[in-house]
Amino acid sequence: MPGQGKRPESILDFEIAVERSGFSLQASGAFGPGITAVFGPSGAGKTTLLGAIAGSVSPSSGRISLFGRTLFSSDQKTNLPPERRRVGFVYQDAALFPHMTVEKNIAYGHRLTSKQRRRLIPSELCDLLGISNLLQRRPADLSGGEKQRVALARTLAASPELLLLDEPTSSLDVRLRGIVMGYLKLVHRELAMPMVYVSHSISEVLAIADSVLMLDHGKVQGFDNPRRLLNRISTADEDADAGTVDNILDGQVIESHSNGAPGKVSVGDARLVASTGQRQFGEKVVLAIGSREIIIATEQLSGISARNILQGNVVAVDGTGQQRTVTVDCGTNLMAEVTVAAVDELGLEPGKDVYLVIKSSSIAVMDAFQG
Repeated sequence: MPGQGKRPESILDFEIAVERSGFSLQASGAFGPGITAVFGPSGAGKTTLLGAIAGSVSPSSGRISLFGRTLFSSDQKTNLPPERRRVGFVYQDAALFPHMTVEKNIAYGHRLTSKQRRRLIPSELCDLLGISNLLQRRPADLSGGEKQRVALARTLAASPELLLLDEPTSSLDVRLRGIVMGYLKLVHRELAMPMVYVSHSISEVLAIADSVLMLDHGKVQGFDNPRRLLNRISTADEDADAGTVDNILDGQVIESHSNGAPGKVSVGDARLVASTGQRQFGEKVVLAIGSREIIIATEQLSGISARNILQGNVVAVDGTGQQRTVTVDCGTNLMAEVTVAAVDELGLEPGKDVYLVIKSSSIAVMDAFQG
């Protein structure tokens, strides 16, 4: 499976035109082995582009190649069917088989994959995604976040070379969105799985992507680093961002309590009080913290209930419109979302000394992959 050994800089190359009644998509790109976001407002052509890569949409002209294999070429008259493209697709609504248990849902794609192409083992995927305890349940008995993790496991069980995700967290609340995005980062890191992540949320793009292709009205408007591209986008349009930045952080338990009291987690040089559950000292974890859950102060605070007050230094202030994303180095980089008025009133700019205030209940702690 691609992901073993040295990876090429570009794994997905395309230059396509899709003509439909009332809509035209003209897009080209060269995506690397990381997580690439396709960003834009509703109707920009994001899902159409994913469909063309997956094979459910036939371009009018152009070419698409994955790891050097031609998936589509109008010149060569090649158009591989979806089942031969080795591309996995995770949808907004999980699309699980309601009559099957979790175990049978996950086994479905694995059984349809030829033995010589099987690289990922369903039981190991369940361990990775923290769903081994759900195998005998049916989709109706799962939460939204659990459904998306099962859908992800089912797709990965077919051992794809590329994972396409069409706004997989759009139906989830902020906490569940952070958890699912944390697992996506785990999958990318542990399985070396390249991903194309469709979103109309600036926040999600900042939280998960290595690079971003921006689409609008069926045209490519830019391809760049998320932070640089962010400064070209107005967040005044409500459709431009429906969520909040989730800080996804790798950490390690450094203090735990059997009586249910909050423990402590180290993240870089920072120390955070959070609910560590039954996790033991030394266990690796992943934290998700919503940017709107973080308060910025310019002076040390006392007499408050929040358990985490971290001193730091502003690294960047990004965005346009009414909201700003402030990145603070407090031993690890954390992003906080505030209004432009707050930026002006607090004098927030690179180099400014600040304090971040975070309630322990605002920190979601999940297991990291252990092996």
